[in-house]
Amino acid sequence: MIPEKGNSAQILERLMSSYGVNTQKELAVALDIPANNISGWTQRDSVPGNAIIKCALDTGADLQWLMTGDLAKANFIAAPSVRKGAALYKEIMSNGGKPVLRRIMDAYGFTLQKQLCDLLNISSGTVSTWIRRNYFPGDVVVTCALDTGASLAWLATGKGSEEAFNFSENKLTKIPKKILNAGSLEDCGDWFSDLSFLSKNPIRPIFVVGSLNSWLVDTAVTSISNGRWLLTIDGKYDIYDVSLLPKRTMTVTNKLANFTCSSEDIITIGKSILTFSYDF
Repeated sequence: MIPEKGNSAQILERLMSSYGVNTQKELAVALDIPANNISGWTQRDSVPGNAIIKCALDTGADLQWLMTGDLAKANFIAAPSVRKGAALYKEIMSNGGKPVLRRIMDAYGFTLQKQLCDLLNISSGTVSTWIRRNYFPGDVVVTCALDTGASLAWLATGKGSEEAFNFSENKLTKIPKKILNAGSLEDCGDWFSDLSFLSKNPIRPIFVVGSLNSWLVDTAVTSISNGRWLLTIDGKYDIYDVSLLPKRTMTVTNKLANFTCSSEDIITIGKSILTFSYDF
């Protein structure tokens, strides 16, 4: 038996997500057990380990993820053979509602649906409609894949690895690369990095390259606070150190500027979480 208490509901959600089903009755059919067994697990707040193992072997889902929801430590079993064409389309569309929502939430690292709603600026009623109608939100799945680096195949079907980029033994994240040039921000391909050394991965990172420094910027963070930020001022981009002052004012500094302004005078693009300095 799984020793931890208080996690049975979440484990059952991940089991249903992996099998692509929406109800405990359908899960019982997938596990080939009586439906009242699952009711007993819910009452005892404990899920048998053999059910989790069977799900992992049946679907290719990772045991660590099934038990804890932790994608960072997941090491997925090789995916079963991938279907194509109409069969793949049918499989994807049957993974709507709760199963796909569970994977989206775990990819973002969210525990509350409100966090997802706030990030995507959608209503809680929209998410409730996905669940009620067993709807597959394809646009949100694509957005999530681009935002988090999670595998589109895993998000859509629950099979295979959750990670889209995994080169040799390193787990690399593909990050859009931008060149900061005379106040403009120009696309410049992609930057690949293993971000596992960070205590918390950025949600929507970009890599900004300047003449003397480069910065890893999380564009999902836009609520201004003390720290280093990618800002636009009068339509020009640059990296600044910000110190908040009373009455919604702030000091904004870098090597070329030092001034005080109102928060209404700037637009925050994202927060710098790493600075790379060049020694030449």
